[in-house]
Amino acid sequence: MTTQTPECLWQPTQARIENSRMHDFMQWLKQHRGLEFRDYNALWQWSVDQLEDFWAAFWDYFDIRHSSPYLRVLDGDRMPGATWFEGARLNMIEQGFRFHDDEPDRPAIISRSEIRPLQELSWGDLKTQVASFAHGLRQMGVGPGDRVVAYLPNIPETVVAFYACASIGAIWSSCSPDMGTRSVIDRFRQIDPKVMIVVDGYRYGGKDFNRMDVVRQLRSELPTIEQVVLLPYLDSGASLDDSVAWSDMLAHDQPMTFEQLPFDHPLWVVYSSGTTGMPKPIVHSHGGALLEGLQGQGLHMDLQPDDRYLWFTTTGWIMWNAQIGGLLLGSTICIYDGNPGYPDLGTLWRFAGEAGVTFFGAGAAYFLNCKKAGIHPREYADLSVIHSVGSTGSPLPDEGYKWIMNEIGEDVLVAPISGGTDVAAFYVGCNPIMPVYAGEMQCRTLGTAVYAFDEEGKVVNDEVGELVVTRPMPSMPLYFWGDEGGHRYHDSYFDTYPGIWRHGDWIRITPRGGAVIYGRSDTTINRQGVRMGTGEIYRVVEEIPEVLDSLIVDLEYLGRESWMPLFVVLREGVELDDSLTGRIRAAIRDNLSARHVPNEIIPVAAIPYTLTGKKMELPIRKLLLGKPLAQVASPDAMANPESLDFYIRFAEERGTALVE
Repeated sequence: MTTQTPECLWQPTQARIENSRMHDFMQWLKQHRGLEFRDYNALWQWSVDQLEDFWAAFWDYFDIRHSSPYLRVLDGDRMPGATWFEGARLNMIEQGFRFHDDEPDRPAIISRSEIRPLQELSWGDLKTQVASFAHGLRQMGVGPGDRVVAYLPNIPETVVAFYACASIGAIWSSCSPDMGTRSVIDRFRQIDPKVMIVVDGYRYGGKDFNRMDVVRQLRSELPTIEQVVLLPYLDSGASLDDSVAWSDMLAHDQPMTFEQLPFDHPLWVVYSSGTTGMPKPIVHSHGGALLEGLQGQGLHMDLQPDDRYLWFTTTGWIMWNAQIGGLLLGSTICIYDGNPGYPDLGTLWRFAGEAGVTFFGAGAAYFLNCKKAGIHPREYADLSVIHSVGSTGSPLPDEGYKWIMNEIGEDVLVAPISGGTDVAAFYVGCNPIMPVYAGEMQCRTLGTAVYAFDEEGKVVNDEVGELVVTRPMPSMPLYFWGDEGGHRYHDSYFDTYPGIWRHGDWIRITPRGGAVIYGRSDTTINRQGVRMGTGEIYRVVEEIPEVLDSLIVDLEYLGRESWMPLFVVLREGVELDDSLTGRIRAAIRDNLSARHVPNEIIPVAAIPYTLTGKKMELPIRKLLLGKPLAQVASPDAMANPESLDFYIRFAEERGTALVE
């Protein structure tokens, strides 16, 4: 396959290169390891060919804080099951508190929300609050390995609670309060939490949402909860029987301590939804999250102690975990809680100006919405100190790159990344020492053996294929919680290419060493950065008495606006009127996510099934994206091949309009 070289939009200046941490790392390798590389791609090749040497050098370069040294970097080149840095003992969050001891008043967190004005939390106060909250958790009997769950928005208190939890070796898991009740219960119930930290409500788009009834339901349906900590956020007078007040958790005068833990001690449980069954509870380690966070944000995003780092997110998205990772590098993190479009799309840009943000990140959809609305960010605030603009959640098309450069500044690095909740890291992304080409992420990340595979498991270059990782990463999941024998873990990533991680994205590796992501290759739906398994949607939709069966697909593809139809089979005699349509939409919005409400609901006679009883989501998605039937499905492998007739006609009649 031959592709036309895209337009080069940006070249780093020599000063930008020499002031970057990536350049400094390459100079360090030359000085301390005797290694010299002609360019980044040569460095990347060494990092994946000599995986153990790379991560050993990385450990030394970042001077990873530890109380016991490691015996070896890697116990074997295998997936799953590789063990990293065996023998080392450390604590992930200790890394961040090494930078500003001599400047305790320096801001660690700058925040704003629809409820609160601009606020700062200093490094000194962050340490004091974390130490106090950690002591409060210990008084509740929380220790290493216990689960602490949080139903909190993206505010400083959530960072304090997480840091306190991690500092004592407890395992953290969070959901955003705008998630539906069922969604939260389905996640938290799987991990048997001991303590739950909750908020009374939140404000979004100028409207108040009291969540106390939800909190009471969570407590009643999570039987292992022993203590609840309540943070009044919406209403300063909020109370809950038999709960501990947030203020009481900050009333202890205690020194900051860090429980020393094995490298692979569980840090948090995050959730990446499968297409069937319950959301997958993915467990990451202290060491893995630390190394990949420093690698991605320290080397590739070039965050340094003087940076002010904003990535608009909620606590239910892995980018929240990435956002707070900025503290590990001594950066100030800037967090916003609320609707980025309220009262207008200038809200985040105004906050960025007030906070002095230097690295601005958001989902690709946010930038495209700004473009469509015709806004000019520099009319809202002075954004002159922004040096990089990051994007993720869905592919950023060419016009998104150009809009950012035109509106924010021609010297700004457009820095899209693509990774996943699954590894709490990114596979491909940005690089301060390389040029930027329109629509193309600059490189594969160091130590990450990313390739495009065809259906036969062979590497393809400059062609679209499955995104795979062929060698272990430190942050690959330890396991799925409760997955005895690891069968679900294996089936999620290793059932297509044995011993090779398949992520579920379409990718093309370009001749320049960059990458283009073309959307999901499986049926997990990623809308505005929030991933939801189709199985979760089916459970909610099919509880409605009038609905017998359903199928949902997201027609996302590079450069096209996502369009998501829901096909429903109704009981005999039932019509899809406005009332039923409204109830279906409300069920998804209230129980799961407003982002996953379908664009259109369409009645059908039947849902296509395989002979093994699986809904044919991916074939229907491909059919609606314009693939011919012969390349999509074999009627001989179907339980009801006649059901395809409707979708073939639908694709012929409406397919062109849907995807162009």
